[in-house]
Amino acid sequence: MDEVENYIAQFPEEIQDILRKIRELVKAHAPEAEESMAYGLPAYKTHKKPLVYFAAFKNHIGFYATPSGHTEFQQELSHYKQGKGSVQFPLDQAIPYELIGKIVKFRVEENKNQDRRRSRTNQPPRKA
Repeated sequence: MDEVENYIAQFPEEIQDILRKIRELVKAHAPEAEESMAYGLPAYKTHKKPLVYFAAFKNHIGFYATPSGHTEFQQELSHYKQGKGSVQFPLDQAIPYELIGKIVKFRVEENKNQDRRRSRTNQPPRKA
């Protein structure tokens, strides 16, 4: 069993189901993402940059998509408790899987675009 599965397995079955669905969404929208544990949470990176993290707590699922991921979906996330780069999805409400998928897709593109810009700035100057 890998580290992320070990993390998921420590929770009650209904919470495991939620965490596995989120994990599957991340993998579906970011198949090239590197999966690991960071800060004690399931963590994903693309282009060597953080993509998203998630975690289970007593009363909510924490989802961390960096400040830019949350800013982009500010309106959709407005009725959830938030911090800078984090949102809490209460366990007594439906988990917004479709929204989570949209956020992951946005973050994948954002990391890809940042990597492209970085690659262009590291190019040697063209000869005239």
